[in-house]
Amino acid sequence: MVDGVQHAFHASCRAVGDPVDQVVGPFRLEILEPMRSCRIVLDDNETDVTCDLVFEGRTANVEEPRHSWGGAIRRTMDATRFTQLGRWSGWMEFEGQRIEFDPASTRGTKDRSWGLRPLAGGDSRGAPSPPAQNSLFFLWAPLNFDDLGFHYQLFEDSEGRPVASVGALMPTYDRLDDLPGIEDPATRPMRGHGHRLQFDEGSRLAHTADLWLDAVEDGRRHEVTLERLFTFRMKGIGYHHPEWGHGMWKGELAMAAESWTLADVDDHAFENQHCQHLVRATYREPDGGEKVGIGALEQLFFGPYRPYGFEGAIGRSG
Repeated sequence: MVDGVQHAFHASCRAVGDPVDQVVGPFRLEILEPMRSCRIVLDDNETDVTCDLVFEGRTANVEEPRHSWGGAIRRTMDATRFTQLGRWSGWMEFEGQRIEFDPASTRGTKDRSWGLRPLAGGDSRGAPSPPAQNSLFFLWAPLNFDDLGFHYQLFEDSEGRPVASVGALMPTYDRLDDLPGIEDPATRPMRGHGHRLQFDEGSRLAHTADLWLDAVEDGRRHEVTLERLFTFRMKGIGYHHPEWGHGMWKGELAMAAESWTLADVDDHAFENQHCQHLVRATYREPDGGEKVGIGALEQLFFGPYRPYGFEGAIGRSG
């Protein structure tokens, strides 16, 4: 995302049997240190988009609960994932521009999931699922503060009842060698997820969010307020993309690049419903202290959702 324009690189090939082989044409993902650091390289190619980026954890990992979604005997999702907050270094080039990433100021998140995910184009086998079974309300907020990582994830059904959730406060570390291991015994588990969202007029796009969690150890409440800076459409990495959706067969090797201006995006189109907002985060401690950081708020809302008056597949109420 540069100057109000989102840029995307897509690549596809036949999957190989070895899951360690993370190469698609000019693109490769290298695991430098498992659960600690990785490298993304995009060599010279026909799209003129290239990069060499390294991610290093500044927190240990949080394993999220197994997500099983669907109704009756049909599972549309059955997956497990972990999340880690960290820092990025390296560079990216496109359209003659080169952007350098300073790890001292470039913070972000890495997550990795495995398991069953929805098929590209949906599952058309047998009878269609009832509408309520296709409803999904999902929030994910990995937030970086100078001395704290905040992790919030919540799935709810159409009535606002929790289906799966995980929350954590994570210590941060200045050096990769200081990480205590895959997981951190000092991580504080949280529960009691709550949310209050404000939306753009006539759409489901959130522009402000208040989220809160209660500490398992003592029940004290931890709150964050998130203010949207800009919105990244997840179709840029394949989610619900009409041409480059996950699992679409594009031939033995195919690649493409595309860009779109944020101001021109149709917020009501199905392909633009799944998004991540870059947010300014204000964390309020139980004792009244505040910290300001940065992070992401991911939202995926499909189907009816009674607490906010959502009706139909992607519409707002009356």
